[in-house]
Formats: sequence, structure tokens, C-alpha cells
Amino acid sequence: MEERSLKIYADKTFFTKITNTITKMLIPTKIGINGMLISMKRNNVMKAFENYESADQEREDRKAILSKKYEDAYSLYLEAIDKYIMDSIYKKVKNDTATDFEKQALSKYYEVIHIKEAEYLEYKYAKQKYLLNLDYETVKELGKVKLAEKYNEFYLSKVDTLYKGILKHFSIKLADNLTYQNKEEIYEKIFINLEEYIENILPLKMEKDQDDTYKEILEEYEKFERYSIGKLDQNETIEKRMALLAMSRKLFTHSLPLVVAEQCYIKLLKDVRSLIIDTRVIKKQEKAYSLLIKLIEDYNVKLLSTKIYWDKPEAKEAYKVFWEKYKELEKIKNTDYLSYMKQKEILFIKSDLKEVRTNELRYEKIIKFYKKKLVELGAIRELKNSYVSNNKYIKGVNNGKKTVEA
Repeated sequence: MEERSLKIYADKTFFTKITNTITKMLIPTKIGINGMLISMKRNNVMKAFENYESADQEREDRKAILSKKYEDAYSLYLEAIDKYIMDSIYKKVKNDTATDFEKQALSKYYEVIHIKEAEYLEYKYAKQKYLLNLDYETVKELGKVKLAEKYNEFYLSKVDTLYKGILKHFSIKLADNLTYQNKEEIYEKIFINLEEYIENILPLKMEKDQDDTYKEILEEYEKFERYSIGKLDQNETIEKRMALLAMSRKLFTHSLPLVVAEQCYIKLLKDVRSLIIDTRVIKKQEKAYSLLIKLIEDYNVKLLSTKIYWDKPEAKEAYKVFWEKYKELEKIKNTDYLSYMKQKEILFIKSDLKEVRTNELRYEKIIKFYKKKLVELGAIRELKNSYVSNNKYIKGVNNGKKTVEA
């Protein structure tokens, strides 16, 4: 060949095809190596879960062995999904061949990874939730009914445990000596996780089980659904969170204890008070005020009425007085509804007025607003704060006015 000076031309198209084929095998897709690996690990963990769930409760030694096998299979399963993200989705995004779903999946993945250094426990829960949700979507796309049914048993059990775990973690954190800003962040995370659970997990559980618990929260769930579509204003966001808290009292009794739910209600009360005094438009202010009345009722009826342990005995006694008045009002609800609504409004505003008076400087504006409302309702009278001394007019404080009980 050299003697004859022959030239060799490589078939570039042929070699490109071979290279692309090998790349597809080595860069996993849903039907590639990692997809097959995930499928295998998924089958293993579902089988281990079945064995663990059906184990004889009396045989503790056997249950412990199956529990260990289940946890090991679960760890390997999550590792396979994690590897799929880094080997496949990452490379697709880098090469600009990823779908919108894959781009969002990688973005969410790095959001979770970002909290690892600062909040390791939160990261552990968040990453597991993320990986499980990613594969749950994959199983749905496969369209295999039997696989989906079998997988849902495992998925719902595990993800339910994870949400309870992360809410318990936040509840414990609130007991620490945190700054105001840090507490606000924890409250926000609690509401975000509650919303995720109610929106994505609860419908699956309600479809699977006809538990009495779900029947009890149906009314609140329907309220929540009304605020699940479209952009919400501040009023609607608070109403949505009221529904979340009401449902949490049934769904997360232990992982989100009453003392934490109480703090969340107090946070919402502060938000509504701020909304009232910051709003310049009368119509919006009245809307926020109506929401405040609903929230005070929710807080007192759905939470405080179930409270057993009180830090301050005087607070408990004060609530007993409030509760007796509230129960008395309930008696006239069906016979004189207008009077019932008016008296209930007065009771609620007077009750909240006592709360905010513990820090008058901070709540000066809302105190004035409450007094104005009580005057309009005829619960208190407004008198000029002045008197005559030696034929001279003496002007008092508070813009020359004071309020007294009607």
C-alpha cells in the first residue's frame, strides 16, 4: 500500500454511529444501564418491604432481621436513583439535550444538596423525599398498573414516615433559643412541608384507605383545595394555612405537637394583625378583619379547647371564662343569628385585645383599631378625656378621647 501510495479514508459516519451507540449505553437513560439498575433495586426494596410488613409481629428477632434487610435494600435503591441523576441527567443538562422536567429535577437536586452543610438532618429527610418523588414520577410514566399499585404501598409508607420525621425535626428546633428571624424561617418550612403533604400525599392515602381520620378532615381539605390554583393574595395565603393547621391536628398529632401548632397559629394571628394595620384600602382592611375573626375562632375552638397542659394557671383560668361565654353564645345561634354574630365578634376582639395589651408599644395601632371596632359594635363608649377646673378647660391625652365599657 505504501509502495503504491494508496490513501485510506475512514468512514466517519460509521464510526460516529458506533460512538453514539456506546454513549447511549454508558450515559444511562430510562431504558439504559442506570434505568435497569434502578428497576432492579426498586423490585428488591418492594420485596423487602412486603416481607417486613407481613412478618409475624410476635417474632421480634425475625422482624428485626427483615427490618435490616429492608433498610439495606432501601439505601441501595436510593443510591441507584442518585447515580442516575449525576451520570445521566447532569450530562444531559450539560450537553443541552435535557427535557424541561430533567432540568427542573437537577435544579431541585442542587437546592436539596445546598442545605447539607448547614442543616444535615433536614438535608437527609429532604433528599430522601426528593429521590422517592423522582422515581414515583418515573413509575407513573411507565404505565404499568400492577407495578404502580405495588410501588404505591411502599412509597406511601416511606414518604409518610419522612414527612413526620422532618416535621418533628422542625418542632424540636423551635424549642431552641432561636432569633425571631430563624423562628420565622422554621414556621415557613413547616407550612411548606404541610402543603406538600396535603397536596401530593394525602389524596393518594385517601384514595387507598377509607379511614375515619380522612372523613374528619374532609371539610378542611375542601377549603384547602380552593386555594390550590392561581396566585394567592396575603389573605388567601393565611386562609390556606389555617386549613393546613386544622388538618395537621389530625394527621400529625405527635410529629407536630400542640405546642408547636399553637406557635404557628400565633404566627398567623400576628400576620393578620399586620395586614389590618398596613392596609390603606378600607375594603381590603375589612376583608382582613373578617379573616381575623375566623382565625381567632379556629385558634380557640380547634386548638386551645383541646389544650391540657398550661404553663400559666392564670391563662388557663382566663380561657375557661372565655370558653363558657362562647358556649353560652352557641345556644342563641339558631334563634337569633345576628345577635350571635355580633356578640361573638365582641368576645373575640376583647379576648385578642387582652393578648396584645401585654406589649402596647408594639401593638399600639391594632389596639386603636380594636377599640374603634368595639365602639362601632356598642361594646364600649367613647368619652372626651377632659374636665373643667377653676373655669378652665383642660385637654387630656389620646387625642382628647378615652374609652369606657358600655
